[in-house]
Amino acid sequence: MEENKKSSWWKSEDWMACWIGFIVIAIGAVSALTGWFDFSALKFSTWTVGETLSEAAAAKASPLGTQLASGAFWIKLVRTVLVLGILFSLAVKLQGARLKQYVPAFIALFAIAVIVRLISAEFTLNRYLEWAFWALLVGLLISNTVGVPEWLKPAIKTEFYIKAGLVIMGFSVLFSNIAKFGLYGLGIAWIVTPIVIIFMWWLGTKILKMDNKPLVITLAAATSVCGTSAAIATGAAAKAKKEDLSMAVSISIIFTILMMVFEPMIIKAFGMTPIMGGSLIGGTVDSTGAVVVAGTALGGEAQTAAVLVKSIQNILIGFIAFFVAVFFATRVDKQEGRTVGASEIWVRFPKFIIGFFVASLVASFIFQPLCGSADVKAINTVLDQYKNWAFVLAFTSIGLDTNFKEIIKRMQGGKVLWLYIAGQAFNILLTLFAVWFLLSGAVFPIPVLD
Repeated sequence: MEENKKSSWWKSEDWMACWIGFIVIAIGAVSALTGWFDFSALKFSTWTVGETLSEAAAAKASPLGTQLASGAFWIKLVRTVLVLGILFSLAVKLQGARLKQYVPAFIALFAIAVIVRLISAEFTLNRYLEWAFWALLVGLLISNTVGVPEWLKPAIKTEFYIKAGLVIMGFSVLFSNIAKFGLYGLGIAWIVTPIVIIFMWWLGTKILKMDNKPLVITLAAATSVCGTSAAIATGAAAKAKKEDLSMAVSISIIFTILMMVFEPMIIKAFGMTPIMGGSLIGGTVDSTGAVVVAGTALGGEAQTAAVLVKSIQNILIGFIAFFVAVFFATRVDKQEGRTVGASEIWVRFPKFIIGFFVASLVASFIFQPLCGSADVKAINTVLDQYKNWAFVLAFTSIGLDTNFKEIIKRMQGGKVLWLYIAGQAFNILLTLFAVWFLLSGAVFPIPVLD
């Protein structure tokens, strides 16, 4: 039995996510750097039906029929489903799943994901809500109306898809971002974030008396770092249940949408400078995509500041997952009279975080020095859509796997919602103070961003 465990360690879901991520990164890098072949995945351009309302709108959108009539569109669609379908099918096969059940289910799930990306690319909808919201919404509509058929369930592997996406995402998390914003970004992203996590842990466990501690820490990470990505990593480290993860992600996405829309309005109303407003958005809006949208509403400088703060914050994902694994193994789940060694911490630690770090380190300290920023950006242009497709499969799976009746039962009398609201309010206030202290010019000189 022990021999079987040792021989199959590399087949676990975490390690499989690493292998999938590394394969996509390697092929994407060769494609981008050599130009020998096209490895790009499908991306829907912003589209409209019929005539657009203005010349400005026409410059940003094209008729849907034009896209669908393009041969390149269908080639990329086939390439995307083949690459992801083959990689995930081989992975689940090595883990013991039956391909005749998984493959048809995956094709159906991918078809739903295509519909999601199509909806989210519509000109008006695209201006306000990103595809993550539509993926969750479409999945929720199916699961809470007609229900999810049994034959589709083998493909609903939320954590697997997002783990693979996170490994691919690691290549875009460059440590050089720290240098661009220096101590300003570190002060906003790396000091505030741990304080918010500790505050929410104290509030949830001591004040609200919540028994579900993995849910508390998962929600705290989602609130303070970057929503779903941090929730998956932290939830894995704390051994959170799938239902708890779905709840944390659902609450995070709902409030992310609200903050993405209203936070830029409030910032404008208070007359904050673009660099301060962008930094506040980067430190408080959960989703990276939503950060970009909200930052753009305040202008180019605000968008740059928002993305830099969020990118620096994203680097914390792996560190937080590691410390949560250690904390839960040695304190929360420790049994009386039992010593917790390094082996148990290793077993608990989410291995895909290693893949995330490896990808980030390779991009930051090998590719960027040797190839330059332009080539790294070209590689990430290829990888970005594969990451997005993995994430949209995950978000759709979350929706399909979420039932409102079950969520209400697990709300623990509304404590989960109050924990998020109080934690996010504290996060906003603390980040606002850090932004004022560092970027108002009252204490330190204001940095100049490109």
